Amino acid sequence: MSRREAREAAFTFLYQLDFRNEPVVEQKEMFLELHPLEEEDLPFFNMIVDGVYAEREGLDEAYTPFLKDWKQSRLPKVDVILLRIAVYEMKNVPDIPVSVSINEAVVLAKRYSTEESRGYINAVLGKVGSTLNQ
Repeated sequence: MSRREAREAAFTFLYQLDFRNEPVVEQKEMFLELHPLEEEDLPFFNMIVDGVYAEREGLDEAYTPFLKDWKQSRLPKVDVILLRIAVYEMKNVPDIPVSVSINEAVVLAKRYSTEESRGYINAVLGKVGSTLNQ
């Protein structure tokens, strides 16, 4: 497996968390039983899941100023999760270049969201990335 696949698994799991009420630890155990990851991919999966879940409000604050004519509450849940993951990576994972985090979010948006989403996710994350590089 790769970081891309671990990131996609983390995205899927974080999306699931928005719709289920069971404790996160129990959900994660069940998810990993149904979608096992390679042992070497678990640390990255756990870092993304735990970090994004714990910091979701702060991550939302990082990108919402760049939502031109949109409010975060109007975005599809898929897009919110993708934005959170990418912003988390940009802020907390120094060995992943900002451009890679943006590209990975766009790739997942192509697979799971709308064509319109790809464009604004790319634009919003580009603006977030430029503020982090100052």
